[in-house]
Amino acid sequence: MQHDTPTETGFARALAERSAHLQWDDLPPEAVHWAKVGLIDTLGVTLAGSREDAPRLAARGLDLVGGPALVLGSAQRVGPLDAALINGTAAHALDFDDCNNTLGGHPSVPVLPALMALADERDAQGKAPTSGRDFLLAYIVGFEVETKIGLAVNFHHYQKGWHPTSTLGTFGAAAACARLMGLDSERTAVALALAASFASGIKANFGTMTKPLHVGHCARNGLFAARLAQQGFTANAASVFEHEQGFLDVFNGPGTYDTARALDAWAAPLDIVRPGIAIKQYPCCGSTHPAIDSLLALVREHHYEPGQVARVQAWVHPRRLKHTNRPQPKSALDAKFSLQYVLARGLVDGCVSLEHFEGQAYEDPRVQALMPRVEVAGYGEDQFPADNHFGGIARVTLADGTVHEARVHQPLGRTSDHPLPQDLLEKKFALCAASVLTDAGVKGVAAEVAHLEQAANLSALGQHLAQLRQP
Repeated sequence: MQHDTPTETGFARALAERSAHLQWDDLPPEAVHWAKVGLIDTLGVTLAGSREDAPRLAARGLDLVGGPALVLGSAQRVGPLDAALINGTAAHALDFDDCNNTLGGHPSVPVLPALMALADERDAQGKAPTSGRDFLLAYIVGFEVETKIGLAVNFHHYQKGWHPTSTLGTFGAAAACARLMGLDSERTAVALALAASFASGIKANFGTMTKPLHVGHCARNGLFAARLAQQGFTANAASVFEHEQGFLDVFNGPGTYDTARALDAWAAPLDIVRPGIAIKQYPCCGSTHPAIDSLLALVREHHYEPGQVARVQAWVHPRRLKHTNRPQPKSALDAKFSLQYVLARGLVDGCVSLEHFEGQAYEDPRVQALMPRVEVAGYGEDQFPADNHFGGIARVTLADGTVHEARVHQPLGRTSDHPLPQDLLEKKFALCAASVLTDAGVKGVAAEVAHLEQAANLSALGQHLAQLRQP
């Protein structure tokens, strides 16, 4: 990939101009549909994740005071920056949130917690109510910014060890908040320039609470960047990306990015439309899902007993293997990144579910006994085309020598061309939300999101989100 010539106005300003000028009437119906899919899925996993240790401990590390922004899963209201951090951490705590192929990460959780906190603040200040259209448009803008930056820097950025959800999601959150605030293109560019200094997150912390904290941190920082820009704070909007010590050369390195590619692809189509949002079926690292889909297809067909199985082999893309080859996970969070664990679990139980990552479930003796028989590897071009990064193969060899094999070219729900069926999306939301909300709250949130573009404000949605089950 050649190092492109910087645009005349700079990458930050080029993105900002496009962000500030995107209007509701520019959006195809598919973009609105997928924005509502992303919102309902994110609300569900955030509510369920609010019960995890990571957001609770993160909250204890803050000097919380009362404020306008709701901490999801509770009745507590705090300052917007703190709410963005806590809710962002909760949204990613289960690793059950949506993904995107261009970003190489999770597109909605950096953006939506920041927007929700900002909307709460604006409504409390008596400003013009945040309409459903305003909210969805801001979300789509943030999604487009982070994914198009992803198009410019990946896959080198991903392979280098950065956590793109956090490093690139900071820009998405900043752009989304700037759009909801109504900032002009110059102040939006400043917000992006500030985000360049706030971006962080490395894969070495995968399998610990720090991974979801990355998301809370970037949601907070994106909102903070937009608030600073609104107040007239200064940053290098002209060349923060292109500078020899700027984001692109520092985070990626010369010759490993292409900003022209990103700008040429802006809204053609919107990334939320294609490749779209990948909705997870399993509450674990998305890089394990192709292999899980393949294995579960075999389990459904052959109904194995663990004692029959002599060997399980699985192949995923090599870049996914680096953070998922974990033969002996040491914690529930670590198990979310272990191909060996999730495949053994799928074979033993015929599914991979939330309860499999709770408490000491990863120490289940039945699963532990099977894990040494699970072998994982990266696939080659003789197994999948070179441009397929989302394939998976599972092969089960029985004690009598019988061999069964299944493969998927991408897991179900991975792109808008291969979506998770609506009934499964609804079941997933209800399963997640019901752990926190009353039945009326679950139904109310779903109904509000389904018609959000018609809402004059977000008050009804907020009321339903506050309908908590009794402890």
